[in-house]
Amino acid sequence: MACVYDHVKLLYDQQLYSNVVALGGLVLTVNDHASDSPLLPSRLQSYTCYAESLFQSGQFKKAEKVYKKLQQIKKSVLKSKSGATSGQNNKTQSQSSPQSEAQRECMSDVDIKYQLHLCLVQQRQHPAAMNILKTIPANQRTAKVHMALGKLFHEQGNCRAAIGAYKEVLRECPLALEAAEGLLQLGMKGIEVNALMLDGMSSLNCQVDWLNNWVKAHAHLHSQEYTQAIQAFRQLDERTALSDNVNILVPLGESYYYYGDNTNAALVLQRAHAMEPLQRGLDILSCILSKERQMRELQRLVAPLQMATDINGPEPWIALAYSLFAAGKHTKAAYFAQKAYLIAPRHIEALLLKGQILIELKKHPEAVTHFREAQQICCHRYEPHKGLVDCYIAMHRFREALTIACTAVKQLGQTPRSLTLYASVLMKDSVNVSKAKTLLEKALQMDQFFLPAVYLLAELYEQEMTLELAIALLEKQVELRPTCKLHQMLGDLLARVHEEEKALDHYAIALNLDPNNRRALEGMHRIDSSAGKLDSSYYMPVGEEENTDTTYDAGVDVADSDNEFEISE
Repeated sequence: MACVYDHVKLLYDQQLYSNVVALGGLVLTVNDHASDSPLLPSRLQSYTCYAESLFQSGQFKKAEKVYKKLQQIKKSVLKSKSGATSGQNNKTQSQSSPQSEAQRECMSDVDIKYQLHLCLVQQRQHPAAMNILKTIPANQRTAKVHMALGKLFHEQGNCRAAIGAYKEVLRECPLALEAAEGLLQLGMKGIEVNALMLDGMSSLNCQVDWLNNWVKAHAHLHSQEYTQAIQAFRQLDERTALSDNVNILVPLGESYYYYGDNTNAALVLQRAHAMEPLQRGLDILSCILSKERQMRELQRLVAPLQMATDINGPEPWIALAYSLFAAGKHTKAAYFAQKAYLIAPRHIEALLLKGQILIELKKHPEAVTHFREAQQICCHRYEPHKGLVDCYIAMHRFREALTIACTAVKQLGQTPRSLTLYASVLMKDSVNVSKAKTLLEKALQMDQFFLPAVYLLAELYEQEMTLELAIALLEKQVELRPTCKLHQMLGDLLARVHEEEKALDHYAIALNLDPNNRRALEGMHRIDSSAGKLDSSYYMPVGEEENTDTTYDAGVDVADSDNEFEISE
């Protein structure tokens, strides 16, 4: 029998895990039915090889059972050892007992519990995994145990315990960057994290010249100081030896995205993806490409994922969902978004995507639930506030929409996006139009290129019949940053003031940028029908106007909210 045990170990050493699973299952079953007592060291060794091979083969439920069986055998070994007589102790001074040899051959209790935790994590039983690790005495916890506990505490929202666990990791391993970033995410000051890391490195006589800037950049990112984070990450990319490093480019892209600069965020994330296929950042890049209707780039991004058989983490599923969402396949997109949500229920991008899909499916109460959850996890993110405003406006609950928009300005600060969101709801009430105009003008003072504010302000000027102001605003913008919508809106206004030829020029530019722009086609047809200045080749049947964002629709009255506050000019 001992010879068979040796072959199990031989297969394991050669990493033939599927063969270990096939042979080990048979050998251990024979062993369990044997009447004679087997060799304990070889038996424990075979259980260890069998459990590890099951884990490596992805059979986590079976591996969990075998690890627990291994625990039971070890406990029985300790009991038998404690019952040994003093005469046997004298004998073992000159010869090792089977029990002591077994302990040397078998995994330690700490390692068994750690592997059990990994099995439970793979089965998405995170509370049970955390409870397993908590049974390890504090003085026996290694750095990997503290790191695993920190991540589980962090995920469960137990910030104090997570901070303690991450600190223990850094005390033992001062360059554990994931633990350092975890502390920054939980609100620890960058100077404190940097000091903790430097203290550990000083004893090792080690210096890393980029470490201080790395901590500073991530501290700005997790403190929602996005302009400072962008500057710090760009310095790391442009002025240090970390140039063209994916681990610098991805948080730089995230900083741009959280700030609201989708153009630069996409450029940086695409640059990172070209160097190394992304996991982190893949969800954000697919979201941007979907919003910008860059279908070719989005399909090129997800094409390798459609052939992959080993997708791990929520990001690839989110990217696949966005490709379906952008193509109008909302039901299928919801299926992939749900898969991402099940893998990581607190993943903010998965919650936001599900909320967007539910809005398109006209399931607004369910969408509100997801946006609320996202808001609780990341109240500093703009997207949950925007999603809630869209939902409440779609349900004609304008007072709630106004409250959410007001809260967004308080929590996010007076940024162009938050001010524009607030103004878009105020525009629904004719009494508050002047206040909305003030907010939009302030948003453009902060960022003259912020197009959502440009579009809304041009609408307000048009409603007030100050068409000259609206035309001047749009003409300035098409010179700075031309878009299809800007040219189409400018064409509409020029047609209203009987500048048909200029209007036709702008409609033509808009159609060059987007041949499917129905409003530009409709404007050209209208001029053709009324003045006969277009050749019949311009005519194309026109359907309904394309749907615009509900947040920016105007013309619905709403009572003034008690939650409004004054914006200082």
